[in-house]
Amino acid sequence: MSNARVSPSQKEPAKPDNKPSTYGVWIGGVAFTFLIALLGFLLAKVPGFDHVGQLACAIIIAVVYRQIFGYPEAIRSGIQFSSKKLLRLAIILYGLKLNIDTVLHDGLGLIVRDAGVITFAILVTIGLAKLFKADKHISLLLGVGTGVCGAAAIAAIAPIVKSKDEDTAIGVGIIALMGTIFAIGYTIVRPFLPLSAVDYGIWSGISLHEIAHVALAAAPAGQDGLAIALLAKLGRVFLLVPLCFIFMYLMKRQSGSHQSDATIEFPWFLIGFIIMSILGSYVLGHSIPVSLGVLNFIADGTTWCLTAAMVGLGLNVSLRDLRTKALKPLCAMTITSICLSVLAYFIA
Repeated sequence: MSNARVSPSQKEPAKPDNKPSTYGVWIGGVAFTFLIALLGFLLAKVPGFDHVGQLACAIIIAVVYRQIFGYPEAIRSGIQFSSKKLLRLAIILYGLKLNIDTVLHDGLGLIVRDAGVITFAILVTIGLAKLFKADKHISLLLGVGTGVCGAAAIAAIAPIVKSKDEDTAIGVGIIALMGTIFAIGYTIVRPFLPLSAVDYGIWSGISLHEIAHVALAAAPAGQDGLAIALLAKLGRVFLLVPLCFIFMYLMKRQSGSHQSDATIEFPWFLIGFIIMSILGSYVLGHSIPVSLGVLNFIADGTTWCLTAAMVGLGLNVSLRDLRTKALKPLCAMTITSICLSVLAYFIA
């Protein structure tokens, strides 16, 4: 009997590993969030959804997908990358929309009113949430979104207050929907209000939720009305950074009072937000010539990153929890928004 050894070339070939690579899973997850973002973009072109916007449409699709097909566990790592890393990137790039020079030179008077609006929105929403026994985390996010700048403010505050992804997605969805309803309502009542174009613009800018909502409501008032509306809104965006640091202080104080070892992670993305604001205000287009097309491209990229991030958050939403957790915060936020509109009308 031969004792000849089998050469390596004669050995049975190894079976191929059909398990997808970590890199492939990551790419697939990120691509999946952008695919739903694309579907949201297309849905936003449909009459009736065109006023809702790409962001809200994408979240709706993501939530519906989760209820029908469940969470796509196989590509979780890529989805989480979108919901966390791309979210912070979007906030950083969002800083380009803030012209610090314009706010400081022309909007100082508006900033005082903006600060009052933010304080009012947060305190009233939290107060109503306690009265209604609503979910305090969602209510807090809605108060911040109502007072400052909608989804971007919610996304910035959420990691500081350690909000769950599901709660963040619910807050963003509600703020996008209600902001759209209020913006359309403003355009309907504008002809019946004894306000000049400028006063109407100020009213819109200091009371509506998102920049897009302000633009939608103020556009019928003409260029002057739209310009002052956006300036008033930029003042609220300007106050987002100090508001985040205030919440950091409050969270650390709360942790200390409960003798907790939990630490509050420093929101480094806010530093990026500040840097991009400075670049957009004093460098790009000034020391460094940049075409309008490039700036528009960056703005569109910011919207897509934010939408993909919100898709990742929306996939965490359970309709069962949505029914039980969102109704009372929605009521609190709606009442706050109505009261805020009335208050802003008299201080505009």
